[in-house]
Parts: sequence; structure tokens; C-alpha cells
Amino acid sequence: MKYVDGFVLPVPKKNIQAYLRMSKKAGKIWMEHGALEYRECVGEDLKVKGMAGFPPLMKCKPSETVVFSWIVYKSRKHRDSVNKKVMTDPRLSKMGPKTMPFDMKRMVYGGFEVMVDL
Repeated sequence: MKYVDGFVLPVPKKNIQAYLRMSKKAGKIWMEHGALEYRECVGEDLKVKGMAGFPPLMKCKPSETVVFSWIVYKSRKHRDSVNKKVMTDPRLSKMGPKTMPFDMKRMVYGGFEVMVDL
């Protein structure tokens, strides 16, 4: 079954365009090294009545929104291989923590086995 790396992070609304530029560059790197899909989604309908919302869970300030992202791989082994290549790619090293348009310490991340793939 496929494997997915998932990310959720708060991003200042004023930095969304900078985030978009950074994510397009990063996405190209992941895809060049073998990722099957690379998706970055900005929050739009985040106040759902009767459910826990992303902004409170991420402790978003009123000036922030949530980005929900994922990368798809063939398997966990494939993910590990792709990420090893990505992490040594010199283009990615230019995108260090100081240049990120968000606070990396507030990003949540995990690797997931796909259970249903319709």
C-alpha cells in the first residue's frame, strides 16, 4: 500500500504568497526524487460547527491560517529513499529554518500507511 507524509502548520496570512513560492520549489524537488504526489492546501472553510477545528488545535492567532499538506509515496521504504535524496539536495538546503515563512516549531508531521485507496 501507498505511504503518506502529512503536515499541518499555521502560516501568517501575510506570508501565504511566500509560502506558496517556497512550497512550489520544494514540491518540484520531492517530485524529481520520486514522490507520487505533492499537495499543499490553504485553509478556507475552517469553522465547522460541532467539530474541533484546525485553528484552535494549532493555536492560530487571528492573523494566521492553516496549511494542510501531504506527500504520497509507493511505500514506507520508497518514502525513506526519496526523503534521503531530498534532504541531501542542495536546493533544499537553501530553504533553511531562517528563510521559512512560518514557525517550523509549530508544524506537526507524521508518516501514515494508507488504509483505503479508492
